[in-house]
Amino acid sequence: MKMKMKKCKSCREYTIEDKCPYCGGDLGEVFPPKYSPEDKYGKYRRKLKKELSLEDLNERNIHKNTGRS
Repeated sequence: MKMKMKKCKSCREYTIEDKCPYCGGDLGEVFPPKYSPEDKYGKYRRKLKKELSLEDLNERNIHKNTGRS
């Protein structure tokens, strides 16, 4: 059995189910982007990844300081 990631065409949520568990919409298969040595969007992906990791660290520190996990 192959498990492929799917994306809802309506609400754009990801799942491995046959129907969207969030809205019941139709799903389409998700394919990775083709490799290109001229990565036009790499700069933006790296920036977003850095911002998200900083937000995650800040959230962990807030929970650590308040005693929540």
